[in-house]
Amino acid sequence: MHTNRYYILLVLSFTVFINIFSYSQNDLPKKGGSIPEQKEERQKEKTQEQIKVEGDSLIKTIVPKPETKQETTDTIKPKKEGLLKDIVKSKAKDYTSFNRKEQKLYLYNEAQIIYGDMDITAGSIVVDYNKNLVYAGRIKDSTGNYTQLPVFKQGQNIIKPDSIIFNTETKKALVYNSRTEQQGFHIKAPVTKKENDSVYYMYKGRFTTSENEDDPEYEFVSSKVKLVPNKKIIVGPTHMEIYGVPTPIALPFAFFPLSNKQTSGIIFPSFGEDNNRGYFLQNGGYYFAISDYVDLAVLGDYYTNGSYGLRLDSKYKTRYKFNGNVGFRYENLLNSERGFPNFSQNTIYNIRWSHSQDSKANPSSRFTASVNLGSSSYYQQSINQVNAANILNNNLSSSISYAKTFPGEPQANINLSATHSQNTSTETVNVTLPTLQGSLSRIYPFAPKTGAKKGAFQNINLQYTLRGENNIKTTDSSFFKKEMFDDAKIGMKHSIPLTTNFKVLNYFSISANANYNEIWTLNTINRYFDGTENKEVTDNLNKFDAYRTYNFGTNLGTTIYGLLNTDPKNKGRKIQAIRHVIRPSVSYNINPAFEQYYDEYEVIDANGLTTGEVREYSRFEGSLFGSPNKTYSSSIGLSLSNNFEAKIKDRDTTKIEPKKIILLNNLNFSSAYNLAGDSLNWSPVRVSGGTQLFNNKMNVNFGGTLDPYALDNNNKKIDKFNVNNGGSLFRLTSANLTLGYSLSSDGFKKDKNDQINKDNNLQSGGRDDDLFGKSQDFANQQFSGNNPEEGEEDDSEENKLYNYKLPWTLRLAYALNYSNSRRQDEISSHSLMFSGDINLSPRWTVGASSGYDFKNQGFTYTQLRFARDLLSWRMNFSWIPFSPRTSWNFFIGIKSSILKDIKYDARRRPDQQL
Repeated sequence: MHTNRYYILLVLSFTVFINIFSYSQNDLPKKGGSIPEQKEERQKEKTQEQIKVEGDSLIKTIVPKPETKQETTDTIKPKKEGLLKDIVKSKAKDYTSFNRKEQKLYLYNEAQIIYGDMDITAGSIVVDYNKNLVYAGRIKDSTGNYTQLPVFKQGQNIIKPDSIIFNTETKKALVYNSRTEQQGFHIKAPVTKKENDSVYYMYKGRFTTSENEDDPEYEFVSSKVKLVPNKKIIVGPTHMEIYGVPTPIALPFAFFPLSNKQTSGIIFPSFGEDNNRGYFLQNGGYYFAISDYVDLAVLGDYYTNGSYGLRLDSKYKTRYKFNGNVGFRYENLLNSERGFPNFSQNTIYNIRWSHSQDSKANPSSRFTASVNLGSSSYYQQSINQVNAANILNNNLSSSISYAKTFPGEPQANINLSATHSQNTSTETVNVTLPTLQGSLSRIYPFAPKTGAKKGAFQNINLQYTLRGENNIKTTDSSFFKKEMFDDAKIGMKHSIPLTTNFKVLNYFSISANANYNEIWTLNTINRYFDGTENKEVTDNLNKFDAYRTYNFGTNLGTTIYGLLNTDPKNKGRKIQAIRHVIRPSVSYNINPAFEQYYDEYEVIDANGLTTGEVREYSRFEGSLFGSPNKTYSSSIGLSLSNNFEAKIKDRDTTKIEPKKIILLNNLNFSSAYNLAGDSLNWSPVRVSGGTQLFNNKMNVNFGGTLDPYALDNNNKKIDKFNVNNGGSLFRLTSANLTLGYSLSSDGFKKDKNDQINKDNNLQSGGRDDDLFGKSQDFANQQFSGNNPEEGEEDDSEENKLYNYKLPWTLRLAYALNYSNSRRQDEISSHSLMFSGDINLSPRWTVGASSGYDFKNQGFTYTQLRFARDLLSWRMNFSWIPFSPRTSWNFFIGIKSSILKDIKYDARRRPDQQL
């Protein structure tokens, strides 16, 4: 019994001694140690052990330490904090080992360290707690090749080196064979020093925009590089290498701004030589990043003979509201040199504006604009734009409109617009400034409040429309001048149509209408005969006047369906059924004569005596909406429309239902007979039709005019039927045929710039295709590129097997017009236009646009195009081989927007002289 007590006291004394020793050790600051050990020590600091003796056993429990208060005069220094201020998270696939003696943490295979905002993944990582260093490197696989290169991430910056040494205290690092990407720049260097979070210094750095980092098409090599992520790159002496071959293209230093936002900056010009204006600098200027919603580019040209040009281009956009662009171009062109006999000076300008509103912005109002106006000779004389579609187009047009809807019953609509049309051949300009249109929705005064409308009485409805214009006709030379308003015509038209419709015998539809119109005008005339001058005199009276007209009409129509079953016994014939839809209609219209709006005057001689000749006129002649009808007419109109469809057996044997195709989309006949006329009462029969062929790839439209009356010996129409004059029942006076065919191979891919080209042509009043050639705006060429869009996949694997197919596309337009109104029996026009592109290789595209005039027997405007996708570069060549505008253009440059100024472009060379 005494022995057991002695043994218990001995163990108790030894335990107390160990506890006292451990408490004293815990008070000392420790270096290194693993995270679990540090957590255990901090837990021990807050607790204490209590030992109890129960029988022959020792029971140890941990209880919180009692809190002790420190006096304010305590001189004991607080504990020194650990060297790592953030929690270190680490993991590895194969093993994680900590060496207490060396105070190092070893991680191997798919290792990762996360410390603060630093994230390092590598094949092997060593953390030295004594020196606050992190070593990361590659490892070898079973074949002896290096794998799992380190990836260093800090914030938004990513570096992919071969190895890295990082100081967790100073945040500095040494990076070997680093690779990083900044705003499209791929930068690599054998040695990189990370000074802090925002500055990197590189030795013998190489940077490129090529996507192939291992074998880039080109690189810029610099002995010294300073990188400030997302802000700028500054380099020392730099030269370019193309596929590893040094070139003479070099710079003593360079500065590349980097930004995630649009930033303002200088736009470097291109240089060249013009045979009429000397050497030039073109498309140089400044880009203003005004805000996130609007920008502005100011570009200019200068030629050594004194010619110059100015261009302003601005784009704006507010999400979910509106977007648009504005452009102004002005060129002062001098031909030859001052003092030479062939010297001339000309100024041209062009204004463009496109604005569209998001449909969700305001459902009840909408503002749109499409403006293209300027000098009639702009597209023909501009030396900084080759837009073939506009050179061949003779019309420019513009429209600005604001529409507002006022909901209610009835609904009111108002539209205020300004339009412009310009003929560049005659240089005439027609402007409406403004046009006011208003309308009220249909009102059914006798319709029931609930249920459907039945009968003619309940379907009676009326509507109100308003149209007012201020129409100006002027010339190109008077446009935007005061005199353009001298001959302006102002008028307003009010219309109230009253209509109804009902069915008769369940198969016939009858509609009746009566229209009341009231015309207001501020332009009337007074006409008389001046015997002294022996001429007719017309005075313009700018005062308010009005006249009123009305007319009546009715229409009877029905629909007849015919079906021909060509396979009644289901024998599997190709054509199984044909359906014919006929829609005949007969109309009757009455237009009264309004003679009360016509006046008379007498013709007098020089002595003031009447000659007995009386002439009639209307004071509304020449007004905006013309003069009222003077002749009473009562006419019957006849029309017949046809539609042919067929059901054929589908080639796909898995489909049970037959396939529907259109044989003739429409075939229409129309004519009229004037019951109140004295002669030539029958109107010519007009025929029109159209269909689609080859899976709707070919559009076919045709038309013709058949006149029942004959011609006399002077080729004038007489009141005698042609059949009674020894001819046929009808005389073909005109005919037309148009074909449009578009086809392509399955593998052809459209160029992303085709839609841009189409939009530019349409905005400028041109065609929506490239049958007249593709436009090339040299001023915008440096801003347009073929950069791969996000999510676009590389088809390089497919391109390796490219030799088995040549993708292509072809567009054809055929037009034929025949005239025989006065026995001329001639083809007035006969032409074929074609345009196509073919991909000779994955990155080679050849295209052409041309046509042939069969009447004049010659080729029309022709353009040849060649394009080469050089991966990081692009190259274009276009050539107009023959025409008064023979020219060519060559361009090569880097696609990336940050290096757009590295380019070369040349145009038609000056004539060589001996």
